[in-house]
Amino acid sequence: MPRIVSAQEAVSSIRSHQRVYVQAAAATPSVLTHALAERAPELRDVEICHLHTEGPAPYADPALAASFHVNSFFIGKNVRHTLAAGNGSYTPVFLSELPNLFRKGALPVDVALVHVSPPDAHGYCSLGVSVEATLAAMEQAQLVIAQVNPRMPRMFGDAIVHISQLHYMVEVDTPLFGHEMPAISEAEAKIGAFVASLIDDRSTLQMGIGSIPNAALAQLGNHKDLGLHTEMFSDGVIDLIESGVINCRYKGIGRGKALATFLVGSQRLYDFVHDNPFIEMRESSFVNDTSRIRKNPRMVAINSAIEVDLTGQVCADSIGRKMYSGVGGQMDFIRGAALSEGGKAIIALPSVTKDGTSRIVPFLRQGAGVVTTRSHVQYVITEYGIANLYGKTLKQRARALTDIAHPSHRESIERRYFEDAVCPIGSVR
Repeated sequence: MPRIVSAQEAVSSIRSHQRVYVQAAAATPSVLTHALAERAPELRDVEICHLHTEGPAPYADPALAASFHVNSFFIGKNVRHTLAAGNGSYTPVFLSELPNLFRKGALPVDVALVHVSPPDAHGYCSLGVSVEATLAAMEQAQLVIAQVNPRMPRMFGDAIVHISQLHYMVEVDTPLFGHEMPAISEAEAKIGAFVASLIDDRSTLQMGIGSIPNAALAQLGNHKDLGLHTEMFSDGVIDLIESGVINCRYKGIGRGKALATFLVGSQRLYDFVHDNPFIEMRESSFVNDTSRIRKNPRMVAINSAIEVDLTGQVCADSIGRKMYSGVGGQMDFIRGAALSEGGKAIIALPSVTKDGTSRIVPFLRQGAGVVTTRSHVQYVITEYGIANLYGKTLKQRARALTDIAHPSHRESIERRYFEDAVCPIGSVR
């Protein structure tokens, strides 16, 4: 059975040259990561790997490069600097495949730092708002250290773990990391309306966090019998669940349950999901499995991008050569939705960046990564409309995507594509 100790005593068992997995997103065990960073003078070459985490990441300080190296499976703002500074790396991986990296021994895990609810009368804790690849890391790790927090929502499915799976327990009482719902701009509201126009009754939804998903969800109040099968969700779904719009009655997988692998939102969200049997947390190898996703009739996947070129190639993880985020689950759901009966795969993005640069481009920037290929893309949406690329030729795609670019950029996009295309297709007009 686990020992209840201080954070400092718990992390004192971590040794140089080990690989440490940190639970992700709102469940980031920050008390443990701060205690580990304090040991920097006595540690060397400890690899800390994780998906996007919330809050400060003190181990990512380039001054501690001799002690810690960050290996990101999805790059968050708090560790983005490490790649340029030389104390960080990025491992591209589908979210559906990440647990298998651990189980197959491609990335052996020595230590798992997790964040759980207090044990119940039967000795069971909950990983709460973030399961993702944590279970696989715990299975493989020689040492599992748990930050035990009464504020962690008790959630079900794969989130339930017995205290016999833990070696040390560190009792804390700290708020979860969260985000309030952002304001929706005029452009985002238009995008949300276009997205909502493609969603039929009895569809099952996948979406991320942010203004565009919230704008789309806000338009669905008159829909009926929607389902939820998504790698993550936020506050935008709460009203739809409480009103019965999202009831999951017609899903093909997990009927009657909303499936997710992690959550990030406000305290309202964490209160809503606590002890709520309608919400089921499953490992990312389950939630993001394309063969399961496709079994949901009318599966609708709503994802975003950094830029899209005129052939339909989607860059979602880098700005040119600069790594910005990660592959995540975009391709898992884009393909799953495309294969679903009546499904729709959607890429939704504003037509321009905050500084006015077009996000519909003739060619991806040099070094940009393709997350979703042009052969996988179906719908691309900006505030200027919907481009349906399914079954379209390169010439037809270029025309459709130019038409949803910002008007001030359309002429230059078309001209450059026509002049610089390796295989000229003629004017898109």
